[in-house]
Amino acid sequence: MTGQDKAPALPTRMKGVQLTRHGGPEALAWREDIPVPHPGAGQVLVKVMAAGLNNTDINTRIGWYSSDVTGATEETGQEVEAGGWGGALTFPRIQGGDLCGRVVATGEDVTLPLGARVTCPINLPRPTAESPTAYIALGSEMDGAFAEYCLVEAADLHDVSPSPLSDAEIAAIPCAFGTAENLLTRAGVSEGQSVLITGASGGVGLAAVQLAALRGARVSGMTSPAKAQHVTAAGAAHILPRGEAPEQASFDAVIDVVGGPDWPGFIRALKPGGHYAVSGAIAGPMVTADLREIYLPDITIHGCTYQPPEVFTRLVTLMNQGDIRPLVSRTYPLREIAKAQDEFMSKQYAGKLVLLPPGAEATVDGKATS
Repeated sequence: MTGQDKAPALPTRMKGVQLTRHGGPEALAWREDIPVPHPGAGQVLVKVMAAGLNNTDINTRIGWYSSDVTGATEETGQEVEAGGWGGALTFPRIQGGDLCGRVVATGEDVTLPLGARVTCPINLPRPTAESPTAYIALGSEMDGAFAEYCLVEAADLHDVSPSPLSDAEIAAIPCAFGTAENLLTRAGVSEGQSVLITGASGGVGLAAVQLAALRGARVSGMTSPAKAQHVTAAGAAHILPRGEAPEQASFDAVIDVVGGPDWPGFIRALKPGGHYAVSGAIAGPMVTADLREIYLPDITIHGCTYQPPEVFTRLVTLMNQGDIRPLVSRTYPLREIAKAQDEFMSKQYAGKLVLLPPGAEATVDGKATS
């Protein structure tokens, strides 16, 4: 008997948000007639309990990943064709790379039990001999979590039923903490090192502060004074005001999600032999470099998107042990995604914003967060 045979009857249609094209919030369409997918062999149907909101959702919506776009993460007003992570998207697309849900149906050869609480990385590794860093992105190359149900390969899912974290907190982890842990791993951050983290009050930044502190590093976080308390609470020993040039040759590693015009100062802040790791450019992707400031002090630059499976496996252990906890500042009904993205872009909140599909209620420490 297969898991599908044992599953209770499911609806044939679901509610969710579809991205119909690249563009502004008007490109997001609320639908109540989306077909519920059926799991095939090795697949799992997950009932979404919460879905985190990320820069990548907005970047994909506006087509920011296109090389034609050279500005900061904001409404571009440009028409692009290949604006997704992997190039051109297939529309309509259900976005949402941050998933927390429950197993409600399984296909053949799946051992995850019905009812298990699960999550997965946003970057799903698909390495080949020809392309060892190949991946597909949940919510980009395949439909994601901005709907009542989501179809995922069983091999990509992790059981987080033992975790003391709420559904909203679990949904705040995959992109932010996965990206942060990957950055720290690639940069080789270890105990006793001095680390500068840009954008330290955002989802990835706060996660990087927390995870670097867990590694025993001395963390300096770059943020605005209004959000400094959140960065300190996450484990930063020192706060550097946003826009202030860091001291030269003072850090073993720089973890950057900002880029933009301040980028040369991040390189100069590294000690000889230091490591710069980047996975975002919210202040702009176009930077100016003095190559002498890179090769003479033997600086190593890491572009970090592909995540080896062991990166997320470490996070699952930390989640299930309760050793990490994201800051969820606010939750929204999924239908209010345009409002949530607008407030996300305003940068008025530290940490993460989370969307809740119909019927889901997210709590943190037993209290509703919306």
